[in-house]
Amino acid sequence: SMFEGLSVAIATPIRNGAFDVDDARRLIRFVLDQGVDGLVPTGCTGEAGCLNADERETYWRMCVEEAKPRGVFVVAGTGTNDTRTTIELTRSAVATGVDGCMLIAPYYNKPTQKGLLHHYRSVADAVDIPLMMYNVPSRTGVNIAPATAVALAAHPRIVAIKEASGSLDQVTAILAAETDLTVLSGDDDLCLPTAAVGAHGVVSVAGHVAGREMQAMLAAHREGRAEEAARMHRRLYPVMKALFLETSPGPLKALLAHLGIVANEFRDPLVPVEESTARAVVAALETADTEALRLAAALR
Repeated sequence: SMFEGLSVAIATPIRNGAFDVDDARRLIRFVLDQGVDGLVPTGCTGEAGCLNADERETYWRMCVEEAKPRGVFVVAGTGTNDTRTTIELTRSAVATGVDGCMLIAPYYNKPTQKGLLHHYRSVADAVDIPLMMYNVPSRTGVNIAPATAVALAAHPRIVAIKEASGSLDQVTAILAAETDLTVLSGDDDLCLPTAAVGAHGVVSVAGHVAGREMQAMLAAHREGRAEEAARMHRRLYPVMKALFLETSPGPLKALLAHLGIVANEFRDPLVPVEESTARAVVAALETADTEALRLAAALR
């Protein structure tokens, strides 16, 4: 099925207030070199709400250019809280050659389940590209109920859901309905537990710095090496948790800056994390001792 495996919700490099093309290329290659299956630019981790249409489009094209030759899929985050704007952004993403688009549940407006059905169907009817729903109640103030996700799965262009409700129950309920949806964890710390109940992968933040190891964990799970998968989960767990000590991508950018990949810079209203958070996330990665540490050293 489409978009399964490990994809990375890639951060957006900002330097001196502007989208930085050189940092972006370095970051994209750094992530791709870890053997990921997909890139998901301009989601929450990508500070999408604070990027203009040109910045988004530039990033999508860069991701396509770098990922396509490696057989890696690209799913552009095009969701907003406004259905009409979402359709426009999704159409502009189609033109850049991405493989799909990810639509966050409309935040701020708090649509009902009926409103969510209307939103997703309106976009799916308006564009010709596979769509991934994105449920993240902690950011949106609205939850895509399993029944709603299942109903939307009947639409030929709605092919996947990124489930970041933090609820194993909710993931299980969607899977139990046996639709054609690719069900992906949106929470790194639930990557292995959701795989255990039948999920098809993860849209990850930790994949920026533990891509190889997360792929090894998923492979161990698929091949029935349960204890090995669990051991890898426990090894990566402190990294997964440290990356969310403050709002993401705060800790992630502190870590990527420490590694020399991007600047520790954000679009307002986000600001750099506290020193203690930055230290904690660096320490967690050094303890986990991932391949990314060596990759970063080689890039410098």
